[in-house]
Amino acid sequence: MRFVTVIGGGLAGSECAYQLARRGVPVLLREMKPMRRSPAHHSDALAELVCSNSFRSDAADSAIGMLHGELRELGSLVLGEADKARVPAGEALAVDRVHFARGVTAALERAPKLSLWHGEVETLPVGTVVVATGPLTAEALTRELERHVGTRLYFYDSIAPIVSADSVDTSVAFRASRWGRGEGADYLNLPLDEEAYHRFVEALRTGEKVTPHAFEEPRYFEGCLPIEVMAERGPEVLAHGPMKPVGLVDPRTGKRAYAVVQLRQEDVGGTAYNLVGFQTRLTWPEQKRIFRTLPGLAEAEFLRLGQIHRNTYVDAPRLLSRDFSLRSEPRLFFAGQITGVEGYVESAACGYLVALSVHARLSGRPFLPPPAGTALGALYRHVTGEAHPEGHPHTPTNVTFSLFPPLPGRVHRDMKRRLYLARAKRELLLWRRGLGSDPAALHATQVGLPAPTWKAVG
Repeated sequence: MRFVTVIGGGLAGSECAYQLARRGVPVLLREMKPMRRSPAHHSDALAELVCSNSFRSDAADSAIGMLHGELRELGSLVLGEADKARVPAGEALAVDRVHFARGVTAALERAPKLSLWHGEVETLPVGTVVVATGPLTAEALTRELERHVGTRLYFYDSIAPIVSADSVDTSVAFRASRWGRGEGADYLNLPLDEEAYHRFVEALRTGEKVTPHAFEEPRYFEGCLPIEVMAERGPEVLAHGPMKPVGLVDPRTGKRAYAVVQLRQEDVGGTAYNLVGFQTRLTWPEQKRIFRTLPGLAEAEFLRLGQIHRNTYVDAPRLLSRDFSLRSEPRLFFAGQITGVEGYVESAACGYLVALSVHARLSGRPFLPPPAGTALGALYRHVTGEAHPEGHPHTPTNVTFSLFPPLPGRVHRDMKRRLYLARAKRELLLWRRGLGSDPAALHATQVGLPAPTWKAVG
C-alpha cells in the first residue's frame, strides 16, 4: 500500500497518522519542530497543548462530552492519552499537558509503519497528503496552499456568540428581515431604548477583555471589528453599525427602537441564533454577564461564546469534497482546525475522520461519513456546510448542539440533552457496524506492541 504524508504533528495530525498506521497504512508524519517553532510553541513533543490544558466538559450529555465518549469508543489516541494524563478539574477533562504530549509522542514512536520527519515543509510533497497544520500554519506553506485554494484561505477568526433559540424571550424579540428589507422575517430583533443602549455601550467599554498572545494580536478588518472596539470609537458607532435600527419597527410600540440587536439563524433546524456583529474579545464570564442585560436575553443559554484570534482555515464547504479532499486536487486532504473546526477534541476528531477517509480511498472503498445525530456527525455537518443554511459564512466553531439535526417533535429543554445522547449512541453503534471492523478492538492491540520498526529521518 502507498504511503501517506501527514503534515503537522498537532492533535489532528497525530490522531490521523496514528489511526492510519494502526490500519496498516505506511505514514510519514512531518513536523517542523524542533528545527522551527511557531511563536505559540515551546515544547519539542508532538500534540503540544498551546493554550489551556482543558478538553472542556466531560459530562456525557454535553455536546463536547458526547464527542469525548464517541472518540473513546472508537479508540482515539488523543482521548486515550488525555485520560491517562488527567488532573482534577471537576466535570471537565483537564490534563497534565507535559505528560499528555509525552504519551502521544511515545505512542506514535511505537506505532508500526509510522516514520517521523523533522523540518519545515515549504512545498507540498507528491502522493497522498494530509494537511493538518492548524491555525498557525507557517508562512511558506501558507503561500503554497494559496496556489491550490486561491483567495479562500482566511487569516483571522471572528466569532460571535450563539444562543439557544428557546432561551430567547419571544415576548421581547420580534421577527423582521435584515434592515426591514423584503417580505421575509428571517431575523429575531431585540429592541433597545436610548437609555438601555448607552448602558450597554458603557458595559462593553469597561468590561474585562482577554489579553491576546503576542502571536494572536490581530490586524483588525474594518468590516469585522470587535464590538467593544466599535464601542470605544464613540457612543453612537454601534447604533450606526451592527445595531442599526433602520427599517425595523417594534410591533409592541409601533415605533422604531433606538438600537436593535439582530439574531440570525445558525442552523437548519432553527435551534440556535447568532448575535450578528458581536464578535468580541470580552472574557467569557463578561460576555455572559453583559449580553444577558440585553432585552430578551436575560435567560440566554450560550451555545458558543465570541472570540477573535489568528487562525488559518479553508472555506471547507466550498473547497472540500465530502471525504475532506480538495475538489481541485483530490490527493490533498485537510484535517483539524484548518478545516474550520475549533478546539483540541474537535481537531482530533477531524483527524480521526480523515484517517478513515484516506484509508477507504486507498482500500478502494467509499468513505462512510459519521451519522448526523452523533457528535462526530455534527462536526462533519459543519465542515461540509450541511448544518448551516445556504449562504451561511464558514467560520470555525466548537461542537455545539446547534450543529446536530433537530430532535423530532416538541421537546422540553430539560429533556433535550438526554435525547441527543440517546440518539447519538444508537447511531454510533450502527455506524461502527457499517465500518466493517471494530475500531475499539483495533485500538486495544496497542498493548504489547512489538519493538518500534520506524526510523526518524531528517
